[in-house]
Amino acid sequence: MPFIGNTPDVNFTSFAKQDLTGVTGSPAKRGYTLTHAVANANEIEVFVNNVRQEPTEAYTVNGTGLTMTGDVETTDDFYILYLGKAIQTTVPPDGSVSTAKIADSAVSSAKIASSAVNLTSKVTGVLPVANGGTGVSSGFSYSEGTWTPTIAGSNVLSGSWTVTLAKYTKIGQLVNCIFRVNSSGASGNWATSDYISIGGFPFTTASQAYGTAVSASNFGTGAVSFFHLTVADPGDTSAFANPVAVNGTTPRSNQLMGGFSYFTDQ
Repeated sequence: MPFIGNTPDVNFTSFAKQDLTGVTGSPAKRGYTLTHAVANANEIEVFVNNVRQEPTEAYTVNGTGLTMTGDVETTDDFYILYLGKAIQTTVPPDGSVSTAKIADSAVSSAKIASSAVNLTSKVTGVLPVANGGTGVSSGFSYSEGTWTPTIAGSNVLSGSWTVTLAKYTKIGQLVNCIFRVNSSGASGNWATSDYISIGGFPFTTASQAYGTAVSASNFGTGAVSFFHLTVADPGDTSAFANPVAVNGTTPRSNQLMGGFSYFTDQ
């Protein structure tokens, strides 16, 4: 049957209880203060030693004031149930909140404890859907560290090369490497037929490496040679690079630096 007014809110409600056991009262044994104001004596149930008291006869109320007509000892089990003052519960029952009830973007990173999620250990992997993946790959991994580049080839500087910087980052099957190595005694120019070989990759290649290795002679003067890293067979740990002339020359250098990327099956 239809009715006029707001629909009663009966979800997640409970009756409030007030325990007055041990309370002396003011006046003693007769006067007590309620935690919720009520309109009349019928809106509460009063129990003394688990015996319900008769409204208006055993007690009267006035707002938050409760007056008992008989003495209540502090040793009596004395409590109140609020019938007409159901209090809305702020915490829903466990397991009652579904995904649909949570607004989009309602849960932000600020509300997630930093100790609750370790992305490095919890992420199982991401594979692009465009490549036939479902978005998750069990082979996904993330790592970073250092590696030891080696330099060889034609017309390279004699003597040993000193590694001053060599780091890698592996995201899934993609490996990104940066490096800087130094030697001594730079002189002359590289010919277009010359090449260098950069080895010591941290992971074997699954496809050709790509990137640019930069060679700088007399670093502060701006004399620079570029080497395009173009060849790497699957399973290799090195790649070759040929010099590209800059301003008609490609000076030999005592410093090689740059970066490259490649895919691996590891």
